[in-house]
Amino acid sequence: MSDMPTYEVILTDAPDIQAKTAIGEGLAAYNVQHTDVDDRRDLAVLLRDTRTGEILGGILGRTSLGLLFIDLVFIPEAMRRHGLGSRMLRMAEEEGRARGCVNAVLYTISVQGPEFYAKHGWHEFGRIVCIGGSTGVTRSRGKNRAAVANQRR
Repeated sequence: MSDMPTYEVILTDAPDIQAKTAIGEGLAAYNVQHTDVDDRRDLAVLLRDTRTGEILGGILGRTSLGLLFIDLVFIPEAMRRHGLGSRMLRMAEEEGRARGCVNAVLYTISVQGPEFYAKHGWHEFGRIVCIGGSTGVTRSRGKNRAAVANQRR
């Protein structure tokens, strides 16, 4: 009998916390082993209703290897255009810098406020066509914007 582990490959749209932990911690350990940098941390800027405690929106991301990754941004429609997005983005960027990040990256879709990100100094460095007439846009902000732009040429 072999001591080799048996396994199966599973496709799911609902990975549990154990799966997310195994993948996240496994990748983090790999990165530390190959970079000698152990700085991965989650980051959240939350918009909370002070009366109910309900989270209404916010920014979810992480920092790792000197990069701020902004993964998800949502503000309810009625709360937009009152400076909340700018304040929340500024908070995320400031926290990234406090953690030693020198660059930042985010991915949006062309209908998700492209002028908002441009106004805050985020520069587009990639596009990909999505269904529904939109375009996926990757943006960066930080010290090596020029290096990213030169790579595209």
